[in-house]
Amino acid sequence: MIQDRRSPVVTALIQLADSGDYQDRADAGRSLANFAEATESREMLVRLILDVNDTFVTRTTTEALLRRQDAAGFTIVAEALLSADFQHRTYIHEAVTAVFMVFAAQRDSAVKACDALALDASTRVREGAIELREMLAQIDPLLYPQKRA
Repeated sequence: MIQDRRSPVVTALIQLADSGDYQDRADAGRSLANFAEATESREMLVRLILDVNDTFVTRTTTEALLRRQDAAGFTIVAEALLSADFQHRTYIHEAVTAVFMVFAAQRDSAVKACDALALDASTRVREGAIELREMLAQIDPLLYPQKRA
């Protein structure tokens, strides 16, 4: 990974995320999720999840972070959950369902990741991970691994 080339991209996406156009913010959130491990992207990703002007930005950014299926994405969603109002929680919940509704193995892996995040040093991440895990536990996926005889 060449950090010198990644940093300007993150900077440009953060600038796009400040746009007044919801489509620009949604595109920025979707793309910035690819750089969730970058420290400078974290604050903006949380802001995009909690976008005050359009819940499309909330849903798009949250889905992109969850589709990473890693600690970086789950951590940011968990952190945003604690500041989310009812409407944003609803769209975050819809994104969780959309991403993890199909494969039980992916949902189960996300639950394990949230269990690990529930031990995080940050209170915000810990509490958010517990809420995210509860959302995941409510999902009854469509496809389960085949049992061997």
